[in-house]
Amino acid sequence: MSAVATFLSNSQAVGSWTLDPQQSSIRFENGTMWGALKVRGAFTEFSGSGEITDAKTVSGRVDIKAASINTGLGTRDHDLRRSNFFNTDRYPDISVVVTGGEPVGGDIAQLDGELTVKGITGPLPMKVEVAPLADGGVRLTTEATVTRKQFAVEGNFLGMVGNKTKLKASLVFRHT
Repeated sequence: MSAVATFLSNSQAVGSWTLDPQQSSIRFENGTMWGALKVRGAFTEFSGSGEITDAKTVSGRVDIKAASINTGLGTRDHDLRRSNFFNTDRYPDISVVVTGGEPVGGDIAQLDGELTVKGITGPLPMKVEVAPLADGGVRLTTEATVTRKQFAVEGNFLGMVGNKTKLKASLVFRHT
């Protein structure tokens, strides 16, 4: 039995889980069209929860405050909050909803998710490394690549912003 299957079949895992933002990170990386540079950043405000009903039924949600985007350059962050990128005044939240999942071997699970940005929802399948922590929490680590134009994140000053964005999350959940 895989480590994920063992974790999910443990009766102590059943129940509600809450995201610990102090122990978690949500980062992104986007290359320029020219490939010379990568813009890296993070979202600094987010919350979430999950539910394990039984060994085969998992669900969850992470809500990200879009205006919390931080690339380390204030002018760029301001531009990313504007209407041609995230339009944070009209769409303050980015969400990821997990509707199911299953162990695929070892410490890896395949989660069925949906990403919503600017009111547009698209599939976000994720392979997630699951690592139970000594203090009873669990860390989920994943990377996924999304096409930003699929979510109407259109801004592109002088063709400098690539269309593919790599999302990286390391999320700690605690049983509640």
